[in-house]
Amino acid sequence: MNDIVTWLRQRATAATARGFVVGLSGGLDSAVVARLCQLAIPGQVAGVIMPCRSDPNDEADAALVADAFGLTTFHVDLNGAFETVLDSASAALAAVPSEMRGATGEAAERIANGNIRARLRMATLYYVANSLEYLVAGTGNRSELTIGYFTKHGDGGVDLLPIGHLLKDQVRSVARELGVPQAIIDKAPAAGLWPGQTDEAEMGFSYADLERYLTNGPEGVSPALALRLERVIRSTEHKRTLPPTPES
Repeated sequence: MNDIVTWLRQRATAATARGFVVGLSGGLDSAVVARLCQLAIPGQVAGVIMPCRSDPNDEADAALVADAFGLTTFHVDLNGAFETVLDSASAALAAVPSEMRGATGEAAERIANGNIRARLRMATLYYVANSLEYLVAGTGNRSELTIGYFTKHGDGGVDLLPIGHLLKDQVRSVARELGVPQAIIDKAPAAGLWPGQTDEAEMGFSYADLERYLTNGPEGVSPALALRLERVIRSTEHKRTLPPTPES
């Protein structure tokens, strides 16, 4: 934990940044990152709460974290911006010929809409960061990053990833050390992109199984799950690399 705090301080100094901004989702990862940033540069951390068709409980949990650590917070309601973007884009797409359309249906639409929310939130975080001369601290952990469980140019578009080397269970251990409220530690992981969404239900496997694979290799899980995870990792590689360019 102290190593991460030192690293954060060094990264801020190297970037001549005055502090950090963190999106407070009400979840475990954002609570841990916010507290680590606060320990690195006390008094120079902004937590941003950004409701956007969100579960009200998530906003309450974000406030719980902010109160527990005395974090300065900003509340930015993104519902209006989301509705404007969605309505305009949907109207434009209505004119697209059917032969140009790919996947359709409720699931595809839900993912597309969720990604808009994630990208609006990141645009908001960068506005705050630019205004305050801060860095945007991302909340992705190693478990999620490895399988691409994040929105490209959304929660994946950050300046640094303080817990990107930690498995989800390791993040939970750090949370206990940091004094994160127990209700947040016990909360089921969820991105909050639609009502009732949970990480494990969307992924189709548990964090425990994923972390057995990451720790022990394919032998740590069933052959079927190992093959599935390997396909997911390959198919999401584009999220973890810079955009490709043609070779000269």
